[in-house]
Amino acid sequence: MTKALLLIDIQNGFCPGGNLPVAEGADIVPIANSLMNSGHYDLVVASQDWHPANHGSFASQHPGKTPFDMGELSGQPQVMWPDHCVQGTPDAEFHPELNVSAIEYVQRKGENPAVDSYSAFRDNDRSALTGLAAYLRDRNVTELDIMGLATDYCVQFSALDAVDMLPGVKIRLIADGCRGIDPKGVDDALSTMRAAGVEIIQSSDI
Repeated sequence: MTKALLLIDIQNGFCPGGNLPVAEGADIVPIANSLMNSGHYDLVVASQDWHPANHGSFASQHPGKTPFDMGELSGQPQVMWPDHCVQGTPDAEFHPELNVSAIEYVQRKGENPAVDSYSAFRDNDRSALTGLAAYLRDRNVTELDIMGLATDYCVQFSALDAVDMLPGVKIRLIADGCRGIDPKGVDDALSTMRAAGVEIIQSSDI
């Protein structure tokens, strides 16, 4: 049995002071570090939003749009985000207090300017795969715990894709290791994940 921990987008851009901050986002860093140091996991992997400067999800790429307006990208409804996690900028780097030396593999996502990528496993159009599922299968992962930012977007999409793309793998969400953007969105995301078969736990349960 191989137990893996997946850290979703614990980057400067999603923490206070970043370009798309999640309230209390940095508060999960000590939880991540504690879990990585616990000896519970055989493998730690992380996802990293890694957008080109002209990414189509950015409001700046759509004349007349402002951040958090709704628009369209690749024929799908799309939130117009502030420019964030642009490749090679400090905003895209992992939080400086995150113990990156414990991370064995980093899956970058969101590199195609024509489609957004909330999930660590595939683009939002559900066609292009990142390769993370294949990597985890190759490592014979049987249990996958997920935490990170933000609960109602990238964490939720990643957890649902994990259930879909890793059949037979036990998927758990570490709820106190996540922070979300919208309280109602977080509640809805937790309900959706639970209904899909994701076990919702606390870090103290590990």
